[in-house]
Amino acid sequence: MGEVMVPADKYWGAQTERSLENFPQNTDRMPMDQIRAIALVKKAAAIVNDRAGRLPQGAMEAICRAADEVMEGKLDDHFPLTVWQTGSGTQTNMNVNEVLAHRGNEILGQDLLHPNDHINKSQSSNDVFPTAIHIALYRKGREVLLPALDRLINALDQKARAYEDLVKCGRTHLQDATPVTLGQELSAYVASLRGNREALDGALDGLLPLPIGGTAVGTGLNAFEGFDRAMVEVIKDLTGLDFTVMDNKFHGLSSKTEVTRLSSAMKNLAMDLYKMANDLRFLSSGPRCGIGELRIPANEPGSSIMPGKVNPTQVESLTMIAIQVLAGDLAISFGQSQGQCQLNAYMPLIIYNGLHSIDLLAKGMTGFRTKLVEGLEANTDKIRDNMEASLMLVTALSPSLGYEKAAEIAHHAYARNLTLKAAAREVGGLSEEEFDRAVDPKKMV
Repeated sequence: MGEVMVPADKYWGAQTERSLENFPQNTDRMPMDQIRAIALVKKAAAIVNDRAGRLPQGAMEAICRAADEVMEGKLDDHFPLTVWQTGSGTQTNMNVNEVLAHRGNEILGQDLLHPNDHINKSQSSNDVFPTAIHIALYRKGREVLLPALDRLINALDQKARAYEDLVKCGRTHLQDATPVTLGQELSAYVASLRGNREALDGALDGLLPLPIGGTAVGTGLNAFEGFDRAMVEVIKDLTGLDFTVMDNKFHGLSSKTEVTRLSSAMKNLAMDLYKMANDLRFLSSGPRCGIGELRIPANEPGSSIMPGKVNPTQVESLTMIAIQVLAGDLAISFGQSQGQCQLNAYMPLIIYNGLHSIDLLAKGMTGFRTKLVEGLEANTDKIRDNMEASLMLVTALSPSLGYEKAAEIAHHAYARNLTLKAAAREVGGLSEEEFDRAVDPKKMV
């Protein structure tokens, strides 16, 4: 296709340079987690091909050493390509091939390794890139996302236990409802997040089968018999993780169902995080003219004009992250739906959004835990005042007085700005002692 000028101080070659010339640059670079996962696949392939006698002497050691440097982050500057390239990730696969070949030749001190003939031997971008997607998402999900979620669950559970006996006003439709304890209220978030954790765990396990060995269309053309099994065994040895051989590689190359399952689980986590954070925003509103039942940490000034104002900034950060994760899930879903014939050609979009969502969720939950949840306190005075003022305590009178009479007492108290006790005496003829025996918030939770 003609000559291409490549910077002399870079390890990449002509195909990488053509991508730089032909596609948008200085935007959304291919995630380094994906680059390092591809380098892992290349290292495994070098080992497997060498054992099969398919590489020249010394090639395997040089490729492995170069791949280790990529995985250690020593060569990050040599991977300039963005997400917005060919949908198979071919140019990024070739970027890795070229860097490993040129760095390997430098290690060898001779011009031995070729990006296609040696680094890409027995492989295609079409099976390498989706294999790396599974590896990158699985590792980051297990190492980054789940630990952050576990720590948030534990912090919320500790708060729920600490306030398990503190009775407060419940709310439905953002209106007063019958009492709950603050511990019960917080326990709902713990239960939701534990459900999310279970779903994420299952979705991550769905990434363990790897489609490597399918080469271009799933048939395994140009890969020797048993290459797929040998590759998975080496990848398992290199990572210590229980990856398996994907039985149907036609599915592995053309469909990204396993990634959409993970994305869906992250979307559900994001929605539950949004609900929890928004609840805490309402309950801490004020501090004097809102609900004000919770006190959140004052981390920074909340206004450039109003002195002393404190805003729920951690809530705002986490809810914006949740919205972004929902948007990422939509992009992944659209990308998955476009897997035409034997290849899904939206893989860079899919891995970019998948890794981005993991990173955002993990960092967002960590900040929310350390900057808000761990410092969350109950405003017991406001909780007591709201509880005593709640008209919905009248619900305890329904069994003895009936729904209609109890409703009349509630309306009478509201219309005349009376306490329920006073209204019950005027409308229902209850003495203070009878009212106190029937209406005990602690017995209503």
